[in-house]
Amino acid sequence: MENLKMMRVTYVVDHHRLGDLTTLEPIYLRFEPVGCTATILTKLYRENKFRINQNIALLLVSAILSDTLHFRSPTTTDDDRLMVNYLLPIAKIDNVESYANQMFAAKSDLSRYTMREILFLDYKTFIFNNQLWGVGVVETFYPNNTLTRKDELFEAMIDEKKRSNLTGILFSVIDIVNLRNYMIILGETEKFIIQKAFNVNVQDRIADLGSRISRKKDIVPSLERYFKNSN
Repeated sequence: MENLKMMRVTYVVDHHRLGDLTTLEPIYLRFEPVGCTATILTKLYRENKFRINQNIALLLVSAILSDTLHFRSPTTTDDDRLMVNYLLPIAKIDNVESYANQMFAAKSDLSRYTMREILFLDYKTFIFNNQLWGVGVVETFYPNNTLTRKDELFEAMIDEKKRSNLTGILFSVIDIVNLRNYMIILGETEKFIIQKAFNVNVQDRIADLGSRISRKKDIVPSLERYFKNSN
């Protein structure tokens, strides 16, 4: 977030690990190892006895279902399921399976995006062993639609790697039907690291990482372990 250090942060709610946030004064923190921040927000609504209307319930349910891939992601917890079950009648969702599938189908339509926009739909940077890496992810019903356009994606990745002075850049195409991760490999640096960190082969500049679909729980921890052990 731009100008974060100039803002007065009073409350942080998240389901990721704590980063390098520093504040001038004590603040409220609520971090929990759940599948989605919306799970924690739902808890806060309930704990403080705030009424949740239908629109808010729809947003919260959608966020949890999206982040947990309808409870199929390894990040899913019992709390995520409990909060969705609590929210469903408020959101007036009768068939959660149908709702989730419609949501994922809409999410999978990437035709209106350029490849550069797709690269940054869900993109984060990480520091591994003092090296800056970019890791992007797209979750889709139709992985081949993106994989067949990988040459266009390479151009966007090359541009971003140079622009941000990255050591490496990775991009995963997640098949949310078969729960499979196809990682697009830009160059020799990325190829060497992925082969070593995940013990996989790279063919036609794509690494099949199998069921390792979570950046938070599968990809980043494996890269961190590799860089730590390679020192």
